[in-house]
Amino acid sequence: MNLVLKVLFIPFSVVGGLIAGFAGRKLFEQLWGVVDDQEPPEAEHRDASFGKLVAAAVLEGAVFRGTRTAVDHQMRRAFAALTGTWPGEEEPEPE
Repeated sequence: MNLVLKVLFIPFSVVGGLIAGFAGRKLFEQLWGVVDDQEPPEAEHRDASFGKLVAAAVLEGAVFRGTRTAVDHQMRRAFAALTGTWPGEEEPEPE
């Protein structure tokens, strides 16, 4: 991808990141509400159960990574539909 297209993709990437962050937060909050009726524990909470703390972190990480990946891919598809050029690699490198 040439430099001009890379620069043109930046706004798509920024908007996608904002959408992914918002959607990931909402999805995590809904999923955590199924797990527990209290807010998810954080490392600085003194009386947090270690198991619940790790479970919350793992769930949050998985939700955010999955959401970010899905939104990024869809933003790239939208960019490709508008410009006719895929912003990135066509397929993974062979091992």
